[in-house]
Amino acid sequence: MRHLKNFLPDRAVATVALLVFLSPPWDLVLSQDIRVKLGAEVLLERHLHHLQGKRIGIICNHTAVLPNGTHIVDTLQSLGIKIAALFSPEHGIRGIAPDGVLIGDETDARTGLPIYSLYGRHKKPTPGMLRDVDVLLFDVQEVGARFYTYYVTMANAMEAAAEQHKEFIVLDRPNPIDGIDIEGPILDSSLQSAVGRFPLPIRHGLTLGEIATAATGERWIRCDSFFNLTVIPMKGWQREFWFDQTHLPWVAPSPNIKNLATATVYPGTCLFEATNVSEGRGTSKPFEYIGAPWIDGARLASRMNSLSLPGVRFHSVVFTPRPDSSTGLNPKYISEPCSGVFIDVVDREAFKPILTALEILVAVRSVYPNELKINWPGLDRRLGSTDFKNELECGETAGTIARSWDAKLGDFRRIRSKYLLY
Repeated sequence: MRHLKNFLPDRAVATVALLVFLSPPWDLVLSQDIRVKLGAEVLLERHLHHLQGKRIGIICNHTAVLPNGTHIVDTLQSLGIKIAALFSPEHGIRGIAPDGVLIGDETDARTGLPIYSLYGRHKKPTPGMLRDVDVLLFDVQEVGARFYTYYVTMANAMEAAAEQHKEFIVLDRPNPIDGIDIEGPILDSSLQSAVGRFPLPIRHGLTLGEIATAATGERWIRCDSFFNLTVIPMKGWQREFWFDQTHLPWVAPSPNIKNLATATVYPGTCLFEATNVSEGRGTSKPFEYIGAPWIDGARLASRMNSLSLPGVRFHSVVFTPRPDSSTGLNPKYISEPCSGVFIDVVDREAFKPILTALEILVAVRSVYPNELKINWPGLDRRLGSTDFKNELECGETAGTIARSWDAKLGDFRRIRSKYLLY
């Protein structure tokens, strides 16, 4: 690592002009013991000429690494590509800022490159930030959930690129929780926010490259006929792949998404952020632990197991949240023992994270109606729907509520099918 080691961890050290570089068909059918090639690798192998002679702005963080551990910025600089500026999403360029903490601009002391925050005073690049940029290059690892903010940053940057007539290139990366399964309500347009911008279900089964093509094709972003979007797909990724089947090294996309097990449950248990129930922040298993000091974990585990939900078992657990500079300085119930459940996914193909989380919430509400507090606007934003409260009060079960999403999910599948790259 040459230049980024001073600010990245050692491990990481209207018509739309749409150009998609597709690998030949024989590249897309690889044995599962062959490593997937990232869009960044395909760029370096086949399309580097597309950047030569241009001034490049890179939207990235610590996840923008190649499988050999080198960062895309270092690699491009070593090949003589001119990098004009860097742009950082939520959690900062190093990926260590806690959830929701605003990030400031900074300058890389070694190279002098400006690092513009897109999760601070500005949520999208300003004309001034793009003055010396010809091409915006996006390379960030996502987790496959609508309320994860990186795709919102991408969308904002795409709009800025369109407004300033800059090229925009997405280097595609895997959806770590597969590209087939979708679940959850479609985002209501009245609930657009920093944790949800496009009409996607919570678990959308898309890569960021596919979201970018859908955003332009469906006019989810403001763009004109001058917008030049390029998506460079991966080589060898198949929709049914989970991240561990790509044979790529896991780099935590944010401090609390520690591993694939966390990412698997996150689309559901992130909903507990809008309650006074701990979602396990400040522990070794964030989003896999759900509990509170006033919950009887054994009772909750028994109740949840009696539902025989697909692909999951529940174990009684006691955990004590501790503050941490990256995972959160103020997790719920600091230093207080919390009793609750550990969500043990035994069959990830069958597991339904959003249904599971709603069933836990319904169970806690039923047993502890006075203790449970819900921030309804916050929960509505994460769910993407304002119906849940009324449905609960009318006595609807979590399963009935989940089935009510089916019709709109069918419509989404038809739209989604137009933009699948794999």
